[in-house]
Amino acid sequence: MTIDWFSPAQCVGYAAFVLGVSSFMQKDDRRFKLFMAAECLAYIIHFALLGRPTAVASSTMSLLRSVLSLYTRSKWVALLVIAANLALGLAFATRASDWLPLAASCIGTLALFLMEGVRMRVAMLCGTVLWIVNNVIAGSVGGTALEVVIAAVNLMTIRRMMRDAGGKAGELA
Repeated sequence: MTIDWFSPAQCVGYAAFVLGVSSFMQKDDRRFKLFMAAECLAYIIHFALLGRPTAVASSTMSLLRSVLSLYTRSKWVALLVIAANLALGLAFATRASDWLPLAASCIGTLALFLMEGVRMRVAMLCGTVLWIVNNVIAGSVGGTALEVVIAAVNLMTIRRMMRDAGGKAGELA
């Protein structure tokens, strides 16, 4: 597969990169979710241009869940978002790798609705690993770079948050 590093798809992927890194630099949960919503919108466009409908569906659900999580922490809303992700997987997945972004989205949903602080970011890190694998398979240069940098930035932010909390056990729970 030949990759055009400056195609419209890759350029939108680079925009997602900037928004994603900005998101994971945030220690404030609300700002984290706002930047994440913007990243998801860029991802929707990026994966649509790459012809990856499962990743588009997953990114759309991630956008929806990021916005919803700003207004509610309802377990029922989280379960509805997860059910929708699974339904999208059943509708669009044609190979095992198609489930990677959907699984990442489900983990992210649980994190955004049911967790906060360090715990939320550790769960998001698990989803990031799934996105890295998906993006390598999809040939997404910007997406792969984004997720690798997000993993590193997220680890640094987790470390900063733990240091700022003085290692309090409550911040990890």
